Amino acid sequence: MSSSSHSVLLKTGVQMPLLGFGTYKLVSPEDVSRAVDAALLAGYRAFDSAAVYLNEAELGRALKQLLPKHGLTREDVFITSKLGPKDQGERAMEGALHSLSDLDMGYIDLYLIHWPGTQDLEITDPRNSGNRAESWAALEKLHAQGKLKAIGVSNYTPAHMRELIQSCKIPPALLQVEFHPKFCQTELRKVCEEYGVCFQAYSSLGKGDLVTDPVVLEVAKNCERTPAQVLLRWAVQQGVPVLPKSSNPDRIKDNARLFDFTLSDTDMDRLSALDCGHKFCRDASQVV
Repeated sequence: MSSSSHSVLLKTGVQMPLLGFGTYKLVSPEDVSRAVDAALLAGYRAFDSAAVYLNEAELGRALKQLLPKHGLTREDVFITSKLGPKDQGERAMEGALHSLSDLDMGYIDLYLIHWPGTQDLEITDPRNSGNRAESWAALEKLHAQGKLKAIGVSNYTPAHMRELIQSCKIPPALLQVEFHPKFCQTELRKVCEEYGVCFQAYSSLGKGDLVTDPVVLEVAKNCERTPAQVLLRWAVQQGVPVLPKSSNPDRIKDNARLFDFTLSDTDMDRLSALDCGHKFCRDASQVV
C-alpha cells in the first residue's frame, strides 16, 4: 500500500495525506526539483511550503514539470503554504494572493497563518491580536472563492486557538505545530480535539537532536528501523500527520516507510514518557 493512501479527513471534507514533504531550507530550483522528484518517487503526495521559505515558485514549477513524469495530475497532490508574518493583518490578502501566484497551481489545498505575531511588532503589542483576526478574515474570503481549499494556522497556543474559534466565521481546519516525544503538546491536542481541528506535527526529529536519544535508539534497534522512522511513526500511529524534510534521496525514501510497521504499546509509552516540554523551535507562547 502506498503512503498516499494513508490520510486524515479535514473538516472541510478534504482528505490530506498523513505523510507530507517539508520543503524548509530547499531554495535553489535544482535542489527543489531533485527533492520533489525523489519525494514523488517515494510516494509522497503532500508538499509543505511557506512564503518565508522563499521557494513557492520553485515548488510550483518543479511539480508542474515532474507530475506528468510520475503519471500524476494536480489533483493527486496536496499543497500547503503559509502567510508570512510580514503580511499579517491588512496585507494578508495581498500576501495570500502572492502565494497563489508564485505556486501557480490554480489553488492551494491548505493555507495557514504561519505565526501568531506580526513582523516588526513586539510580541506584547496588543495589535497582534487584531492583525491575526484581519488575516483570518482575508483567508476566509479566499476560501469562499475556492482559491484556498482549506485554511488553518501554525504555531498557535491554546489561547490563540480559543480566541480564533470564538471570533471566526469559518473555523480552522488544521493547526501545525512542533510535536515530538519531548514536546507532546497535551493541552493543545485537547483543544484541537474539542473543536475538530486536525493537529499536524512539524520538527518531528527535534531538529535532528532526537535521533541520537538513547530511548529512541533502543526502540529503533529493537524494531530494526531508523530513529527517524521511529519518531515519525510515533506521531502517525496517533493519527498525527508529519512533514519530514530532507534533500537526501535515500533519507527521503526511508522517511516515507512509516506504514509497514507498528510500534508496540510499550514502545509508544516509552517514547511519550520522554515528554519534558522541551521546544527546539521558536516559542509563540508569549505572543499576545
